[in-house]
Amino acid sequence: MAEKKTTRRKPFSIVRFLQPRIGGMPPVRLAYGQVVLRPPVDGDWREWSSLRANSREFLKPWEPSWSRDVLSRTAFRRRLRGWGRDWNDDRSYAFFIFHAENDGLLGGITFNNLRRGIVQTASLGYWIGQPYAGQGHMTEAMQAVLRYGFDHLNLHRIEAACVTDNDASRRVLEKTGFRREGLALKYLRIDGRWRDHYTFAVLREDLEKADKDADGGGAGD
Repeated sequence: MAEKKTTRRKPFSIVRFLQPRIGGMPPVRLAYGQVVLRPPVDGDWREWSSLRANSREFLKPWEPSWSRDVLSRTAFRRRLRGWGRDWNDDRSYAFFIFHAENDGLLGGITFNNLRRGIVQTASLGYWIGQPYAGQGHMTEAMQAVLRYGFDHLNLHRIEAACVTDNDASRRVLEKTGFRREGLALKYLRIDGRWRDHYTFAVLREDLEKADKDADGGGAGD
């Protein structure tokens, strides 16, 4: 009988720095594989605006319409204030994604619309700059935030959705353990049009099982 092959999971770490909050968000650092994630700060504006500007045509088909001043420093500071309020109010948690070796900005990922009580769920939104697409960075970032969501935000379920013809986004979700649950018609207004979306979700139990199997503890060992 051929030997069963297992893929061991990459180490995940989280660090909380003991320093004042910047923009209302605590200085948390997540690391997984070749990516590092942390909340955005004011000093990120120039690199963020440059990456978004250079990736405009790549990102526009999958995002809400951009306002005229969306990349301005003033608009970025408004975002920071909003992210900070939402973090403190347990409504959303925003992270920027950086390369672990050169600290270059790669993209962003955010927990949105947290619901507590008997639900304990949130939705994920994410983007990657065009120069870094298709290189596995978003897959690693997704693994990091899933662990943060389940282990530190105490979520039970994490949801995501993608436009039906966004194959790259769909593959990221499937590779990171999300299960496709359905089709939401005219779900979100994307690039000026109401677009159909596939809906996905992953449960805490799904990730726990995947980690156990990757560590060699699955059935048949």
